[in-house]
Amino acid sequence: MSDSIPMDVVVIGAGPAGLLAALRAGDLGARTALVTRDEFGGMAAHDGPVPVRTLAQAARLLRDARQLGRYGIAVTEPVLDYERLLERVREVSGDVRTHAALREQIAAAGVTVHENAGAARFTDPHTLETQHGLRFRAEKFILCSGGVSRRLPIPGFELTKTHSDAWSLTSVPPTMVVVGGGATGVQVASVFNDFGTRVQLFEAGARILPTEDEDVAAAVADSFRQAGMEVREDFGRIERFEATPGGVRMVFSKDGVQDSAEAALVVAAVGWMADTSALNLAVAGVETDPRGFVRVDAQLRTSAPHIFAAGDVTGRLMLVPQALQDGFVAGSNAARSPMISVTDQVSPMGSFTDPEYAQAGLTEAKARQTHDVVVVVVPFDSTTRTLIDGQTTGFCKLIVDRATREILGCHVVGERAVDLVQIAAIAIEAGMRVEQLARIPLSFPTYTGVLGRAAAIAARQLQVDVDRARLAELL
Repeated sequence: MSDSIPMDVVVIGAGPAGLLAALRAGDLGARTALVTRDEFGGMAAHDGPVPVRTLAQAARLLRDARQLGRYGIAVTEPVLDYERLLERVREVSGDVRTHAALREQIAAAGVTVHENAGAARFTDPHTLETQHGLRFRAEKFILCSGGVSRRLPIPGFELTKTHSDAWSLTSVPPTMVVVGGGATGVQVASVFNDFGTRVQLFEAGARILPTEDEDVAAAVADSFRQAGMEVREDFGRIERFEATPGGVRMVFSKDGVQDSAEAALVVAAVGWMADTSALNLAVAGVETDPRGFVRVDAQLRTSAPHIFAAGDVTGRLMLVPQALQDGFVAGSNAARSPMISVTDQVSPMGSFTDPEYAQAGLTEAKARQTHDVVVVVVPFDSTTRTLIDGQTTGFCKLIVDRATREILGCHVVGERAVDLVQIAAIAIEAGMRVEQLARIPLSFPTYTGVLGRAAAIAARQLQVDVDRARLAELL
């Protein structure tokens, strides 16, 4: 083991949270080291949004190619070359690491980057060693080690694959069972269904996408079924997994009745756990919860005051934008005082499934618990741009507080849903009244115009209610 390298701040993990934390600490003048087990960019570049979105883009191109005949363009039936697609995924991931992952800015800030350092572990509260022989002595540390797929104590669970394995397949499997109807599971199911795999999607809860608005979950499930996917919600309890000559069998039961499903590949997307097992956090005085997530306060300090944590490792909103925000806060607090805190901002979320879905703000059910609301739903088959593009599946739902006229939530299913919801998130965060959004002359014809139309309908409904109230007073 080499002599200790003295630093002010050591950041562990080079995903979005770690990159922002290191950049911020470096910008503030701290001697900063960024240490990562593998390559620069973390899961987002290698195993998360970047490869997922690249595969989803291939699925979208296949879908679009199949409707070229509607526009008078004659082509042969598209054929997927999966090996070439994986080459493209690697190309994109490499480009992101080189050009879009803050590498130049981090270098300019004076941060020392140690890639492929192997697993890191604390040997005392202020000393960190890596598997490949590095040793750091630092005043402050920031934990940004990310997460790993959750494993279940079920017989035969080792026969299942994770979403990471699904993205790295060398060929498209003929059949697939996906266990887990959350964001990760539906993305795996949707992409491979578009690639021609016969997919069965299993969700133990009452519906897939349990954190989404109920109408969104229902619409996505319906679209999946129309696309030929088998979606089984509230399916019961898994008893075991068994190897078969053709793949894997999942045995499950409900109400005493046993059933099974078999496929060439079973992908388990049943949750996410903090990647902390190798860090030896106990010796550093850092407390974790039963799933390994690091406990933090509003300033992202752990139970050890000199150690901070950001991103998935904390178990908060485990998304890239929130990880970037966390990284900024943790980097700021590790490098200077006074402390700043994380804030409860509107967090637009969505997924690149087919169709896409996205949300910002409250669901309708949540909003109705504390507000008197006006809800407007604009179907995609009634707006100009969606009709032009032949993308008429879906809707835009806007939820507005009747008294304040402020926008409480926006939920979209359909083409460009993820992009569309970003506009709604800005309006919600700015505290805009719905008539203010309605009066913005959005370009025509665009997908954003769907949101403008929903705002206009809501504003008109609210004004009609006001006019009726005034008329009643006069009478």
